[in-house]
Amino acid sequence: MHSRKTIAALALATGLLAPTALTTTPAAATTATTATAGSCRVELYDVDAGNVADRDGRDEIRFLVDGNLFPRINANYFGMNAGGDGDPGDFEDPTSIILSSQDVDFDLRETDGPVWGQGDLLGTVTALGSTCAGLTTGATRTITRTLTGNEQTAYSYVVSLEMTAL
Repeated sequence: MHSRKTIAALALATGLLAPTALTTTPAAATTATTATAGSCRVELYDVDAGNVADRDGRDEIRFLVDGNLFPRINANYFGMNAGGDGDPGDFEDPTSIILSSQDVDFDLRETDGPVWGQGDLLGTVTALGSTCAGLTTGATRTITRTLTGNEQTAYSYVVSLEMTAL
């Protein structure tokens, strides 16, 4: 007759029984992990004019985002005077969705009529996908850049974008 210890040892060796320590789940494996973003929504957040590029003291500005000009439906431009403030709704809320491996440019452009096309580039604010990859789902990050130059006259704009991790 075989002893119980011998039978248990043989069963364990052949995989019929598992030791108790191997059948329990470690506590660390059951805790939730924080998800990082695979994509982000990037939106125009704010535009403030310091000086403007036109000699008449008023710029007719638009944003070029993903090949689309904003504003595009209700107006052909948004008029900015020195010291002026522009909100996202003034430009019909330019928005882009990017993956964490992509970037998106928001090109600030000064246009002239009567044909309100792309106009002249005043500067670009870029939202980097790598910034998105570092955010947790639902988190936001504001990107602010000062754009300066000497188109017709010295100009400066402060443009802010907001990234929201999806």
